[in-house]
Amino acid sequence: MTSNTQLEINDLTPEAFAAYGWMLGKPMPDGHGVPLYINAATDFWQEHLFNTGAGGDAELLWVNYRSQSNEVSSLEKHLLTQQAIVPLTGAIIQAVACSAADGSPDLSTLAAFRVPQGQGVCMRPGCWHATRVTDAEVTCLMLTRRSTTVDLIQHLTTDARATESAIAAIPAHQLELQAEQAQTA
Repeated sequence: MTSNTQLEINDLTPEAFAAYGWMLGKPMPDGHGVPLYINAATDFWQEHLFNTGAGGDAELLWVNYRSQSNEVSSLEKHLLTQQAIVPLTGAIIQAVACSAADGSPDLSTLAAFRVPQGQGVCMRPGCWHATRVTDAEVTCLMLTRRSTTVDLIQHLTTDARATESAIAAIPAHQLELQAEQAQTA
């Protein structure tokens, strides 16, 4: 499937990402209804309550992303769990789409976001996604569901059918990486 459709890379804001999940790494809240602690040595506050889905165990993964392709021709989604990605060594480009009524990617909602090092995203269950980088490799911390990781690895390495994730081909969309690379240079 080919397409000449260009996919603009947007700045990450809580409002712009709300349809897909939550932006992580927002400024410290004002304290109204949010648990937080502030003193001279450290500050910490609740950023997000992560939901693995019923009966799921949370798992932290270290992920190295290396795909610099400007083409997005397939998307992945997880059915049961949210999934958080926080870039540690550089920025990532996160392409996302909502699910249509039949569960397929709703391409009218396809968007891409620049996720800077030290911020992150937490995608809702059912959020279709693909990750790209403009550097050779970017290491990310990922929070996900342990059984979803096992299920996806089995699917990707054997003929086993995935039961907690789905991967779908879509008409190719071209990320506007040339402008992104010029901006990060």
